[in-house]
Amino acid sequence: MRYEPLVIVELGRHGVQVETQFPLHLDSLHELRLSLGERSVVVKGRVAHSRISDVFQDVVTYRSGLEFVEMPAHVTAAVSAFLDSTLTERETGR
Repeated sequence: MRYEPLVIVELGRHGVQVETQFPLHLDSLHELRLSLGERSVVVKGRVAHSRISDVFQDVVTYRSGLEFVEMPAHVTAAVSAFLDSTLTERETGR
């Protein structure tokens, strides 16, 4: 198993969009550790799409969408709670 850094561009209840410095192959499965506030969960995602999003000098950035698969109920609840609290904070300005 190899750990590689990535940037989360967008998080939803059913998947995540990420930026990496390496390509992700379509339909490949990856485990991601998500830090959701004070909580951390591991989710499994299947690569649904991947493309080059930027090239600067010799650095290539890839943007990929991963669909969550085989999510246990407690992980689904943690992601949903995080998204709900983030939305509430944005709406109330806290």
